[in-house]
Amino acid sequence: MTVLYEDNHLIIVNKTTSEIVQGDKTGDEPLSETLKLWLKEKYNKPGNVFVGVTHRLDRPVSGLVVFAKTSKALARMNEMFRNNEVKKTYWAVVKKCPPKESDEIIHYIVRNEKVNKSVAWDRMKPNAKEAILTYRVIAHSEKYHLLEIDLKTGRHHQIRCQLSKIGSPIKGDLKYGAERSNPDGGISLHARHISFIHPVSKVEVNVTAPVPEDKLWKAFEKSLEP
Repeated sequence: MTVLYEDNHLIIVNKTTSEIVQGDKTGDEPLSETLKLWLKEKYNKPGNVFVGVTHRLDRPVSGLVVFAKTSKALARMNEMFRNNEVKKTYWAVVKKCPPKESDEIIHYIVRNEKVNKSVAWDRMKPNAKEAILTYRVIAHSEKYHLLEIDLKTGRHHQIRCQLSKIGSPIKGDLKYGAERSNPDGGISLHARHISFIHPVSKVEVNVTAPVPEDKLWKAFEKSLEP
């Protein structure tokens, strides 16, 4: 975890693939608790420290996560995420290049909570939710391709199952059809950029997360430098 932005109301961190945003059945310490201790030490605060979770990021995914430091900011950020007022851009590494250089893809996603997996369908199914994203291919290496993805909806495992559905599963994502796992146990999906109007100060916030410490990620990042 690296803190990339902080003010009186919000704190934005760059999460690694091993960290969890909220507590789960593993019992591992979530980022929300790590941040409480970090803030308590940094500001020498007595008593409890408030850290609110405004959105989720799957454990094997790296990148930007926004936390609230006040209840007012938490309520407003939750509403902004619900209303799609927060723009999130992801980078994904895939082995098989999608059929088009750029496209908007629409599927209908059914979540199976028992196996913690979602299935994307081309037409509406019972209990399905519409899932929309746009992607464009922004870089190539010898074996892999880098996609930039804008989410229009926020469904369970949306990017992972939609890319798998079009034949381009994310590198390392065994659950959705990748051939092999990544050495760190994560998948090559990174929450790269986030922008929104600050819920309290009303100024625009733009934050970009450096890519993970990995040769392939670093090579892609370098190839896109101006």
